[in-house]
Amino acid sequence: MSLPIIELLDRFSELLRLLLEGLSLLCVLIGLLVILQGTISGGRLRPRRVRPAPGRTGALPLLLVDPFVLRPSNAIRLTFGSWLAMALEFQLAADIVATTTAPSESNLIQLAVVAVIRTTLNLFLGRELAEERREEERAAALTAE
Repeated sequence: MSLPIIELLDRFSELLRLLLEGLSLLCVLIGLLVILQGTISGGRLRPRRVRPAPGRTGALPLLLVDPFVLRPSNAIRLTFGSWLAMALEFQLAADIVATTTAPSESNLIQLAVVAVIRTTLNLFLGRELAEERREEERAAALTAE
């Protein structure tokens, strides 16, 4: 018994949507594993450059005085943010497929929300990547002097 073309397209779009949503989840998982591996390896914490307060000689090591000197590198946030942005791309694609086959009000709202989140995340992530690049260039220039 042959299925009408509409039913075949519905089944295909449902499978495609599930695949895209699975890829979205996989991106989040991979991003989490990547940052955990980087954090556990110990290479992702770096001292923050802080000048001593006025009147303070700075004779004591800053690590002993200020417990908040070590902070996670921006690289951790930027790496995870990149994986989240990729996951949102897949989620957006899944929502587009779902909306194309069943354009309900709920699907359209979900599509709009994911699009806004993805666009906002990509905008701020791009700014932070540019700022991180400038900081690294400044640090390299200071080290070269």
